[in-house]
Amino acid sequence: MPNIIKMRGKKNIFTLIVCIFIPELVGLLSGFLTKDAYGKYQNLIQPKFAPPPWVFGVVWPILFFLMGIASYRIWMLKSEKARGKNALFYYGLQLFFNFFWSILFFGLALRGLALIELLILLILIIITCIKFYRLDKVAGYLFIPYIVWVAFAGILNLSILWLNK
Repeated sequence: MPNIIKMRGKKNIFTLIVCIFIPELVGLLSGFLTKDAYGKYQNLIQPKFAPPPWVFGVVWPILFFLMGIASYRIWMLKSEKARGKNALFYYGLQLFFNFFWSILFFGLALRGLALIELLILLILIIITCIKFYRLDKVAGYLFIPYIVWVAFAGILNLSILWLNK
């Protein structure tokens, strides 16, 4: 198994920590702004496949951690500067959309708008994944669980929207 933090024989622990910290901070800030989300989630009529609220608190930090490692791997590709910057632009853009979904869904209870935003987020995640994959296969693979989770979140968002009209 390859050393996931070593890129072309080099590693930079400080850069790795920063790259992991950024998406984790996005998640923490979004969570802080919607701190009553678990209560709101439990009060919604939910489909049978809806996970219990604690699952989100486990899954999201793991996904943010994987995103951080993926972005680190792209950042470390100095020889691919222009393509790397483009890929990291989409990475930042999808983080921006990620931040606002909870606020729309829980904070403002705009579940229809949250669904539209989530679909845009999913498209941006897929674009980021493809761009990362073209530069570094491992970085692309690290985005696959995120794609699956956000696609599931879209189905859950749509179901909750229908059930709570």
